[in-house]
Amino acid sequence: MPSAGLTTALTAAALGLAAVPVVQEWRRTPRSPANRDQAPGRIALLPQGATHFDCFGPERGPVVVCVHGLTTPSFVWLGLTPYLVAQGYRVLTYDLYGRGHSSAPHGLQTPGFFGQQLEDLLTHEDITDPVWLIGYSMGGAIVTDFAARHPERVTQLSLLAPAGMGHELGHLARAATEWPLVGDWAFHMGYPRALRAGIAAERGQPGSVDGIGDMQLAELTRRGYLRAVLSSLRGTLRRSMEPQHRKLAALGTPITAVWGKEDAVIPLSAMGQLTQWNRSVRQVVIDGAGHGLTYTHTKAVADALLMPQGADAK
Repeated sequence: MPSAGLTTALTAAALGLAAVPVVQEWRRTPRSPANRDQAPGRIALLPQGATHFDCFGPERGPVVVCVHGLTTPSFVWLGLTPYLVAQGYRVLTYDLYGRGHSSAPHGLQTPGFFGQQLEDLLTHEDITDPVWLIGYSMGGAIVTDFAARHPERVTQLSLLAPAGMGHELGHLARAATEWPLVGDWAFHMGYPRALRAGIAAERGQPGSVDGIGDMQLAELTRRGYLRAVLSSLRGTLRRSMEPQHRKLAALGTPITAVWGKEDAVIPLSAMGQLTQWNRSVRQVVIDGAGHGLTYTHTKAVADALLMPQGADAK
């Protein structure tokens, strides 16, 4: 039986270890109004929290709303936006809660949670006409759910390496979503290292967003970011989008899905899964592209998105 002194020492060590993520989070930059004043674009004070957004292109052009993925905020669209603007579109980009310069409210980040943010932002900007929604990675799941809930508000969907049909985010993320408390601790301790390794692996690759690696790394310095990513893993990325896709198939919503042939996060097998749910989806595969196709193969993505519906995507 351990002595009282040893028990005390072990308890103190365990408490100290448990406190490490808390201390690390406290040292990160808070999402305060003062910090948001330095952000490009504008801030909308929405019911769930402040949302950083920006608009590009002609004021009266048809609206395209771009929804980013799990870890990289709205700057992921900086390369693609000029292609859309050149075609006369009004492009709205924004940071999901817990990313970029948006607030990081507590609570489970489900597709409905993110859909409410999108709905509130459209209301804030007085956008009442139906819009074209483009979703990248987790953003693909978000816009799919939104379109299934509000089909009257959507003209078409474009899904870039979309989540909701199976994905591979690694052992740590998978375990963290299944184990409360212990999973939280492990995620906050281990995920930053995994994210840095992934960003480092992409360094040196050509891309349309200058300095995107450094901007991605800066997310790790913002308070609430890791909590938001874990909440999204639990609330959104564990869910299948089958019911939503089957509903959109029945509605006849025009959908284009664009895949990276070398994507290790959303494998190409997801393309076959989507086909089973909705055979009318136009599918495009970009050779040589991985999960970062939005900024590594921007022109090919733009060509796929701007191809007229009904055209041959091969």
